[in-house]
Amino acid sequence: MTKPDISEWIVKAEGDYATALRENRVRGTPNYDAVCFHAQQCGEKYLKALLQKHQIAFAKTHDLAVLLDACLRPYPLLETWRNQLEMLSQYAVLFRYPGESAAQGDAKAAVDAMKSLRKEIRVILRLGK
Repeated sequence: MTKPDISEWIVKAEGDYATALRENRVRGTPNYDAVCFHAQQCGEKYLKALLQKHQIAFAKTHDLAVLLDACLRPYPLLETWRNQLEMLSQYAVLFRYPGESAAQGDAKAAVDAMKSLRKEIRVILRLGK
């Protein structure tokens, strides 16, 4: 299997972005667990696109802080994202199984972080809004 190129990571990230936003707009019974999960996935895939751009190897991980650490050499100012990325990282698995459920506030925080991170990375990658 070949490594995905940057555009493949972006397409997948945009799918997660659209899914998180769409589910967050559902009236009645939105699935906040899914909103949080897809927000995390969007951030993860955008970080992996940055790493792929610089041909920086990365492990199969959902830990956004680990991916951030790998991104810091070419993008040291991304350090300012650490707290938001650590918050998003927990959503990769926290709400996927019985025992924990996301609330509306969790979903709002996840979407806000996802939107901001997406915007910044798209600027770095010169993709526009």
